[in-house]
Amino acid sequence: MPLAVRFEEYGDVDVLNVVEVPRPVPGAGEVLVQVVAAAINPGEAVIRTGVAHAIFPATFPCGQGSDLTGLVAELGDGVSGWSVGEEVIGFTDRRASHAEYVIVEAGNLVRKPDGVPWDVAGSLYVAGTTAYAAVRAVAPGPGDAVVVAGAAGGVGSITVQLARRTGARVIGLASKANHDWLASHGVTAVEYGPGVAERIQEACGGTVDAFIDAFGNGYVEMALELGVAPQRIDTIVDFGAVGKYGVKFEGNAAAAQASVLAELAALVDAGELEVPIAAAFPLAEVREAYREVEKRHTHGKIVLHP
Repeated sequence: MPLAVRFEEYGDVDVLNVVEVPRPVPGAGEVLVQVVAAAINPGEAVIRTGVAHAIFPATFPCGQGSDLTGLVAELGDGVSGWSVGEEVIGFTDRRASHAEYVIVEAGNLVRKPDGVPWDVAGSLYVAGTTAYAAVRAVAPGPGDAVVVAGAAGGVGSITVQLARRTGARVIGLASKANHDWLASHGVTAVEYGPGVAERIQEACGGTVDAFIDAFGNGYVEMALELGVAPQRIDTIVDFGAVGKYGVKFEGNAAAAQASVLAELAALVDAGELEVPIAAAFPLAEVREAYREVEKRHTHGKIVLHP
């Protein structure tokens, strides 16, 4: 029987188990995908611990994961335009991609270009659409100074590249270990820690036009202190700041479309977007993979190989 990640109660990584499940059967309008790679995301850990129960309640036993890439294994009734064996990139809203086989709505799949590696393809959806929406939310333009907190993480590393494509000057907050990577992508790197606001002002010449917070930890307040207008601040993690300050909270849900996924895949295929892969773990080591993600110091994405 195929394997899938499941948890029966809220808790730490120790509640995660890899169990045998019946092979899913696609219904009308659905496609069964044999998964090659599926990224993990910090938001999934928030759901698993129960911290987000009021917003994203879990029904037990619960699976995990949205991102996926793999091969079409079976077609449901009424599905056209796909054939068994095709390489696809997609997503599921059923918390189910951390598994060997996943049912996906046909409209949530796009073809995987040859130039997109499997691990990158399996990491594009959540981080890529989140970055896409965040950049769009703050509307950077040529010459604007845009600051990105968490600039070398899974979302941030894509965000800085998409922001650069608008012609904006991008200042990326990251640890020194990631400064060379940021510089190689045209980003001015600024180190975290005491005095960061002053370093940001120095890097951008005194005026910050927009701010994308992919880390939390008070960066919305700092952006406001730097004079950034609330409508040009977007956070993907600081829920409390949204209601308190009127800043934006646009991420994955605001760009959760196959067309956006296809656009990002095309950029990767053309060599115009890099998605760093920090590590890959076999499905059996899902606990270890999440321990690494939850340190919040990963450069790029971590993926599972079912």
